Amino acid sequence: MAGHVAAKARETAPAAYEMTVLSPRRRVRASGGWSLDVAAMRPVDVLVVPGFELSPALDLDATLAGLAPELDALRAHAAEGTALVSVCVGAFLLAEAGLLAGREATTSWLFADRFARRHPDTHLSPDRLVVTDRGITTTAAFSAMYDFALQFIREHDGPAVARSTARIALVDDARSTQAPYVDTSLVPTTGRTFSLDVKRWLDQHLDARYDLPALARTFHVSTRTLLRRFGDETGQTPLAHLQAARVRRAGHLLETTDRTVARIAADVGYRDVGAFSGLFVRHTGQRPGEYRAKFRRGSGAGAGAGSGADRPVPPARS
Repeated sequence: MAGHVAAKARETAPAAYEMTVLSPRRRVRASGGWSLDVAAMRPVDVLVVPGFELSPALDLDATLAGLAPELDALRAHAAEGTALVSVCVGAFLLAEAGLLAGREATTSWLFADRFARRHPDTHLSPDRLVVTDRGITTTAAFSAMYDFALQFIREHDGPAVARSTARIALVDDARSTQAPYVDTSLVPTTGRTFSLDVKRWLDQHLDARYDLPALARTFHVSTRTLLRRFGDETGQTPLAHLQAARVRRAGHLLETTDRTVARIAADVGYRDVGAFSGLFVRHTGQRPGEYRAKFRRGSGAGAGAGSGADRPVPPARS
């Protein structure tokens, strides 16, 4: 599509974007059950690594061990300097091949915790949609491939072609984070009892002042033990979880109520609207008003009824 857009703009032949499905195997069956026609591995400019069917019950060790030919092919292409791109949990393949050690990367938020525990030598940025670090690109869940494609088109054909292509395809070309789409209720929870209890307590006290020593006393541990156990199970700090939870709650209120930004900030523990807005932008890439305009559910008529939207903003704790 971008090739046709570029050709029309420049009155030239379409750009030569040649796409081929390659595999080190002679036959490939996709997770949906259908067979794919594949070509033998050969030199390419960009090698895109697809994801695979990953579920909480999957034996990941056995699955990755069974993909040894693919891992060898990835290492060979990396050694030749080929640009590598992973889609969604394809990042697990790149990491298993040893190609993400010391690099920044992203993957689907649904499996970010699992990835962080398995590959602590990778600098995971689970909120990012697309991350490129020294010739290797990782993307979030499958639709983030469109974000990468637009970035690729922008680099090769310029921003005008990328913008026109996005509009023809009805693709948002201004996304920067997957944070607005996270639903923590879907994240696998096996083996994380302590952190789940801490998260549950924090989620129930979003408007309370963050006090690490008091939190540690609540769970009868020292602050050092709290940070260590929570970090081992989640790869983050309790404060980082609290801030993300506050942003998610604020996002929900922006989507479903008519409350003012100041009131919503107070509801999630911020008396300083500027500080709240800054946090919201860091997590979602959008200001609260922009987020509301994009994700608002319905007209909002009656959404503020009984919500306190017209009542004075009460003092909030920091």
